[in-house]
Amino acid sequence: MALRLDDKKALVAEINSVATNAQSVVAAEYRGLTVTQMTSLRSKARSSGVYLRVVKNTLARRAIEGTQFECVRDSLKGPLLLAFSKDDPGAAARLVRDFAREHEKLVPKVVSLGGTALPAKEIDKIASLPTRMEALSQLAGVLMAPISKFVRTVAEPHAKLVRTIAAVKDQKAG
Repeated sequence: MALRLDDKKALVAEINSVATNAQSVVAAEYRGLTVTQMTSLRSKARSSGVYLRVVKNTLARRAIEGTQFECVRDSLKGPLLLAFSKDDPGAAARLVRDFAREHEKLVPKVVSLGGTALPAKEIDKIASLPTRMEALSQLAGVLMAPISKFVRTVAEPHAKLVRTIAAVKDQKAG
């Protein structure tokens, strides 16, 4: 069903506001997916914090004007869906990659992160980015490593003394 001009303007404004605040975007061709599969993809997108939208390419080009995703403008050809990661930069890439493994009809076309358009083969690199919680836990581990090594180093002479005394006691008892 054709959209009226007001509906098109509202759609462009909505996608532009999402794109302005998004971390990354993945454009994928969905030709051949069934309605059930698309519903499943949309459900997974909602649960992982990804804004997923099927939009005409001309409207998508207008919507991403003035955002960091303007670099994907020339890649928008064919029936595409746009997946914007809101909080986690790798969420949209993980969603599309995992769904494409199960359904070969979903084909990633372009990925954009930080104002740089990347080819579809780079989706695995973006999808392997850690989530916010994983990154924070890695940072905490890196910050704690020197402290824990220092504590072990300080405690080791005492532990060695205790082991030596226990060995001498066992030797005299035997």
